[in-house]
Amino acid sequence: MTAGHDGRRQVVAAADATAAALGLRPGMPLAQAQALVPGLAIHPAEPDADAEALRRMAGWCLRYAPLASPDPPDGIWIDATGSTHLHGGETAMLRDLVGRFAAFGMEARAAIADTPGAAHALVRYPNSATPLLPIEALRLPHTTCDGLRLMGFDRIGQLAATPRAPLVRRFGTIVATRLDQLFGSVFEPIVPVIPPDLIQARLTFVEPLLTESAFSAVIARLVALVCTDLEHAGQGARRLDLLFERVDGSIPVIRIGTARPSRDPRHLARMLDERLDRIDPGLGVEAMRLIVTRADTALQTQTAALAQTAALAARTETPIAELVDRLSNRLGAERVFRNEPVESDVPERSVRRVPALQRGQGMRWPADLPRPVRLLDPPQPIEAMALLPDHPPLAFTWRRVRHRVRHADGPERIAGEWWKRDGEMRSVRDYFRVEDEEGRRFWLFRRGDGDDPATGDRRWFLHGLF
Repeated sequence: MTAGHDGRRQVVAAADATAAALGLRPGMPLAQAQALVPGLAIHPAEPDADAEALRRMAGWCLRYAPLASPDPPDGIWIDATGSTHLHGGETAMLRDLVGRFAAFGMEARAAIADTPGAAHALVRYPNSATPLLPIEALRLPHTTCDGLRLMGFDRIGQLAATPRAPLVRRFGTIVATRLDQLFGSVFEPIVPVIPPDLIQARLTFVEPLLTESAFSAVIARLVALVCTDLEHAGQGARRLDLLFERVDGSIPVIRIGTARPSRDPRHLARMLDERLDRIDPGLGVEAMRLIVTRADTALQTQTAALAQTAALAARTETPIAELVDRLSNRLGAERVFRNEPVESDVPERSVRRVPALQRGQGMRWPADLPRPVRLLDPPQPIEAMALLPDHPPLAFTWRRVRHRVRHADGPERIAGEWWKRDGEMRSVRDYFRVEDEEGRRFWLFRRGDGDDPATGDRRWFLHGLF
């Protein structure tokens, strides 16, 4: 337990789980805590050090969203608007966040809501509907909560249904403001934390800006500034956040990422420009800030004796990297990938998705066993007609369309991975490459051993398209 000062008296500043189980809570007079638990171990509170640690943790949370801010004494705001899909959705993002803090040896709880006030309440009072939340969830001073309880208010729902005028006369505007912030009637800005060690540039304007053309001109200047700093540091940007500081206090953000470290002003500015249609300037933007929230070491450009090599690289790798960056920022990084071979005989397990520019592991699919460019997941059942069990079909019907087979090659027998999965001890597929009368090519398979009817299921499936 730690102790600090609340005015002239000493109070409990923080209590661990053991102290809380003994009835101690933050804000309790220290004398009362010592009387309740004789021999209590007390450590002096270090509010300045705690605030600095909280600020550093908020800066670390920038990996999840462009805006993060400390919420003293023990919370962190993260404005994840438009960012959750980058982490697999809201639930996956929160699970990853809590898991990483646990790996650091810190216990954390996380909640996501439409307003900062609602998120603050839900993370501290989980599994409660908003009307049933205690009045302490409104972030009111202790004296205000005590006064409300004396008036018979215990839950937020009771306060929300009460006329505002008597509450304002008694407690000022704090209760009404907190209620409006909770329900989103009043905007509550989050002042973002910006670690000073990050490469960044900021420009302010005499008159607020409103047009995309003005924003584009500022972006060109900001990108030029940060690229100069990146070059001096020998680094390239992997992730950039562009903050638009509006006159109403809100801060819309554009976040872009690159597949490889880049400090090409033209390329970075173009990617930012392509996202300007997502920004609502409101009443105007009074400042813009560009922050390099992730950077990696970038190789120096080769010149002189290696001019030909550099020219070749400019014609190949650089355009490909720029194309991947633009597609990733337009469609989402999870939708831009390449397929990489995996050591497995089962077709659907022999491939995995990896980032488009990730270096390969040197594996190749067998050249003598052609595979279709598109696999259907799962394989789709078809109706097929074959003369003999081990022969290719003469015709098959897929999605109510009948295909007469003109050419066929096979079978290629693939057994299940019985050494990995007991359920595949008797799993067998016979694959055929077939071409219909219109020249379309398909990859079909029949379950079971065609020579042994005792092996069970012998249905036909379409697994791929060439």
